[in-house]
Amino acid sequence: MDKYRLYQHFGSMQQLAYIRSVEFQEGRSGSLKAWQVKNGPLQYLVMADKCLDIGELSFRGMNINFLSKPGLQGRNHYDTHGEEALRSIMGGFFFTAGLENICAPCRTGGKEYPMHGRIRTTPGEHLGSSCAWKSGKYVMDVSGEMREAELFGENLVLRRKIETVYGENRIVVTDEIENEGFRAEPLMLLYHINMGYPFLDENTRLYIPTKKVTPRDDAARGHEEEYSRMDPPRENEPEYVFIHEMKKEREDGRTTVLVVNEGLGIGVKLEYTQKNLPYFMEWKSTAAGDYVLGLEPSNSSVYGRPFHEKEETLHKIKPFETEKNQLIFSILDGTCEIEKEINSFNQLY
Repeated sequence: MDKYRLYQHFGSMQQLAYIRSVEFQEGRSGSLKAWQVKNGPLQYLVMADKCLDIGELSFRGMNINFLSKPGLQGRNHYDTHGEEALRSIMGGFFFTAGLENICAPCRTGGKEYPMHGRIRTTPGEHLGSSCAWKSGKYVMDVSGEMREAELFGENLVLRRKIETVYGENRIVVTDEIENEGFRAEPLMLLYHINMGYPFLDENTRLYIPTKKVTPRDDAARGHEEEYSRMDPPRENEPEYVFIHEMKKEREDGRTTVLVVNEGLGIGVKLEYTQKNLPYFMEWKSTAAGDYVLGLEPSNSSVYGRPFHEKEETLHKIKPFETEKNQLIFSILDGTCEIEKEINSFNQLY
């Protein structure tokens, strides 16, 4: 990008791209601190008080993410109280589940573990943002760390950086999780990525490099062949959860998942590595009012902590060991880009 020629058209990059610190004032989102990030037609909201998760995502004014009935909200007193978490899981573009439990709440070993864990509502520390020209690119990033810790218990730290470059319709999320305690700790992690209307409708299609699709329960059984398409909303339809046995990653170590709406000419491409995220679940709800498609790369099964304890497969991280994950989200703009990515996906898998 030619910075000199670009600046001939304006005096401030904020006309095209910026990161702005904001604080919400009303309702359930009152006092929620966040960053608004604008990268040309790509805009998103990074929630400083909720694990630096991305709460909202839009492209060319089109909403892409799911937002549940309670709407945008900050942290609440009931966030980590069993199934009351259903009142605080707002969805957003993605939220982080873990670090001691994912999926259903449970009690095991004399301890309570809330639905999707505590990290998703943990506020960030050592927060920062940056917008600067680097090697001919205008790079914007938000960073911080979240700590999940207990007296005489675990001491896990998640360090996160979210980066985008002006002129590139892409968001890169880089996580490092370190065990700063002196004993091995269970580490359960799931990235809950949520698509919603109007990007999500009956024209939306899902492309997953799956070898085998298994229903989680009786509600999903019999619907396996429909995993890749969305139906129109139906009143009181149950949610479906599918477990995908994924094909091996590509030579570059990445796995690709596509969600595309050819009618709207918009798609979302997810790239990640399977090394630390060998599980993949799909959450599909066509219920009226709860219309959502969720992608869930994870290091643990949808059946949660009791399942892994029983099977003796609970993943653990050693003292002062670090694990790294990177998720790359690319927005596909127009029919040509969508067709190119679908063709590439079909050739790869």
